[in-house]
Amino acid sequence: MDDPSQPFGPDRQNEVYAAGMLADQTPDLPASPGELADLAREALSPEAYAYLAGGAGDESTARENRRAFDRWRIVPRMLRDVAERDLSVELFDSELPVPVLLAPIGVQSIVHEEGELATARAAADLDVPVVLSSASSETMEDVAGELGDTTAWFQLYWSADRDVTASFLRRAEEAGYEAVVVTVDTPMMGWRERDVDRAYLPFLDGEGVANYFSDPAFRDALDAPPEEDETAAVWHFTEIFGDPSLTWDDLDWLREQTDLPVVLKGILHPADAREALDRGVDGLVVSNHGGRQVDGAIGALEALPDVVDAVDGRVPVLFDSGVRRGADAFRAIALGADAVLLGRPYAYGLAVDGENGVRSVLANFLADLDLTLALSGYDAVADVDRSAVVATRER
Repeated sequence: MDDPSQPFGPDRQNEVYAAGMLADQTPDLPASPGELADLAREALSPEAYAYLAGGAGDESTARENRRAFDRWRIVPRMLRDVAERDLSVELFDSELPVPVLLAPIGVQSIVHEEGELATARAAADLDVPVVLSSASSETMEDVAGELGDTTAWFQLYWSADRDVTASFLRRAEEAGYEAVVVTVDTPMMGWRERDVDRAYLPFLDGEGVANYFSDPAFRDALDAPPEEDETAAVWHFTEIFGDPSLTWDDLDWLREQTDLPVVLKGILHPADAREALDRGVDGLVVSNHGGRQVDGAIGALEALPDVVDAVDGRVPVLFDSGVRRGADAFRAIALGADAVLLGRPYAYGLAVDGENGVRSVLANFLADLDLTLALSGYDAVADVDRSAVVATRER
């Protein structure tokens, strides 16, 4: 997709309707994210679905993420020539064809046997950038090979073992990842009742640890390689996965380890945004981890405007948590996000139909975004600003 003005929406509609008219075919996957989630539930084991779909506590944060979108309504404008649209955005001196990246979702092997490799192939086919999780089921090098020239960023869970963290960063640079996204809201895992009730943590089954088991620094700390003693390797992973002792001062060390742009994911408070800028961070992701960390936390979209105002255009601000449709992406962009991260919907597509399922979800999402952009009176994502939405009284 080299042409940033491709008509994603009409093309997708024509593809679907032509198949219906000429071959009496309906899409394999539903367009509705809710119906897709229902199909994923049927396709997955109860443990896998709970891990993918669940959130912290009674999942009030996940619900609040969705309610936050309903508090902002789009105000369409008319007669503004939207015959051609440009969905491209520029981030870190690179032009992305769309303002959407696939959010880092780990342990995709519990969703589909081809995991991140299938996701990468679908993303590459549509040239949708990917943020790969540290906890991926395939190595960062193998996933980069499937992505080819498609933009890829690497998400870092900052390990308690500094040697592992530094090694991950070196490997990401060598594999061609263009930024490092440091998830700062997960120094330890949140209280997730669905997983606790099933006594299920996929890492203990050796899932989602490919980057660790293949890492020389991680392997050097073991008495025996993972191939010989997987149980010991898994328990070592649980011991060094996160580091709850981290402070803002540690960012100096991290920045010394890499030349890649450093983006902090998990920012919700404007004071944290200002602190990040003072520490030389290159970008932020407003996110509450899809509601998976703190039950009762603020909806991520509710936090976005204040963080954007605090940043005041000095670094890119991306948005994550609760994005389901193109209209959601439009509203987040209107509130100041430079791009959004799409999470669970593509994983549901992966569960239902592998690579083809991810491709279908992405095609529908981009179509929806393109049509929302046009029907709201805009021909370029770059022109969408806060005047495109209005707060409801509920807010």
